[in-house]
Amino acid sequence: MLPCLNEAEALPWVLARIPAGWRALVVDNGSTDGSAEIARTLGATVVHEPRRGFGAACHAGLTAATAEFVCFCDCDASLDPGRLEPFVREVRSGAADLVLGRRRPQSRGAWPPHARAGNLALALLLRRRTGLRLHDLGPLRAARREPLLALHLTDRRSGYPLQMVVRAADAGWRIAEHDVPYLPRTGASKVTGTWRGTWQAVRDMSRVLNEARVSERTAAR
Repeated sequence: MLPCLNEAEALPWVLARIPAGWRALVVDNGSTDGSAEIARTLGATVVHEPRRGFGAACHAGLTAATAEFVCFCDCDASLDPGRLEPFVREVRSGAADLVLGRRRPQSRGAWPPHARAGNLALALLLRRRTGLRLHDLGPLRAARREPLLALHLTDRRSGYPLQMVVRAADAGWRIAEHDVPYLPRTGASKVTGTWRGTWQAVRDMSRVLNEARVSERTAAR
């Protein structure tokens, strides 16, 4: 699944790196630059999700998918979807239920300092909440589709990736993390490219953690 909002420049690079035999499902989240048409021309299946939000696009892709194994990847050319092949093998073998990519910047400008700081803070909060020693909440990930749907993910904004990990941890999933190269994105970032976007993402994810704590207290009564 490739959530997409005005990624016309990056799509050719991303889709050219989809592993052979895999289905590329581009979820267009209201693009105005012809992204949907480009994706379709390059052989991808296009799903339209009119509700704006990273989680809305990701979940639309998850519900539209039909494969047993599903993967998520940003559509901005910052991550190579070909790196997902060993992730899927790990899930298929039963060694892990959810595999995440830990982003390793390949240049100074690939990951702005404010975005990296926000991610680190959330990773620490996640560790405190779940005990998982994860370092990143990046978008490159793989799992089985039906168990993911059974997590009943409800966030439709930037908190979606975090909610997935929190609910998977609560369900007893085995979660693995592996290093992946992180490249400078093509085009302007809608989330981490600005302080405002990063703050919104951190706020969305903090809300997910707060909701999880409330649910824990309720269940303990």
